[in-house]
Amino acid sequence: MTEWAYLFKTGIALFAIVNPIGNVPVFISATNGWPRKARVRTANVVAVTVFSVLTISTFFGNDILAFFSITIPSFQVGGGILILLMSINMMHGKQSHVRQTPEEAQTMAERDAIAIVPLSIPLLAGPGAISSMIIAAEKSTNFVNHASLTIPVAVVAFLVWLALQLSDGISHLLGTIGINIVTRLMGLILAAMSIEFIAHGIGGLFPKLI
Repeated sequence: MTEWAYLFKTGIALFAIVNPIGNVPVFISATNGWPRKARVRTANVVAVTVFSVLTISTFFGNDILAFFSITIPSFQVGGGILILLMSINMMHGKQSHVRQTPEEAQTMAERDAIAIVPLSIPLLAGPGAISSMIIAAEKSTNFVNHASLTIPVAVVAFLVWLALQLSDGISHLLGTIGINIVTRLMGLILAAMSIEFIAHGIGGLFPKLI
C-alpha cells in the first residue's frame, strides 16, 4: 500500500471514529443558550484540542500512557463513565454538571474548559481515536511516515471545526423544542455509547470474563 493510500485509509477510519457530524447535536445541547460568539469560540477550541490530542497521541501516546501506568482499556472505562453521567442529565433535560456548573456558565475561560472536557475529550478525541493513532504510528517505518500522519489528523480536525460551525444554523433551525427533543435522543444514544466504551474497557482489563 502506498503512503498516500495508507494516509487516506487512516483518515477515513479516524473520521468514522471521531464522527464530527454525529456529535453536532451534542455540541448544540452542550452550548444551548450561549451567544453565537461563544459558540464559535468553543468550536475553535474543540477543533484545536482534537488536533493537539491526536497529534500528541501519534508521537507520544504510548510513552504518556506508560508514564502514568494507564492502559487504553482503563481510559475507555473512565471516558465511558464520564459520558454516561453526561447522558443521564441530557435524558432528564438537565444542565449537566459534568458539562458545566452554574458558575462555569459565567466566563469564557470556563467555557473553554467545557470545550476541552468533555466535548473534545473523550467525546471526539476519545479512546478509540487515540488508540487508532497510536496503532497507526506503530506501523510507521520512519520519521517522515510518522510525521505524515498529522495530515489525516489535520483534515479530521478541520471537518470537526466545519461541522460545529454549521451547528449554529442548525440550532436556529431546530428552535427550543427541537433542541430539547434532540438533547433527549442524543442522551439515549450517548448512554449506549458509554456502555460500549465501558464494556470494551472491562473486556480489555479482564479478558477472562469474555
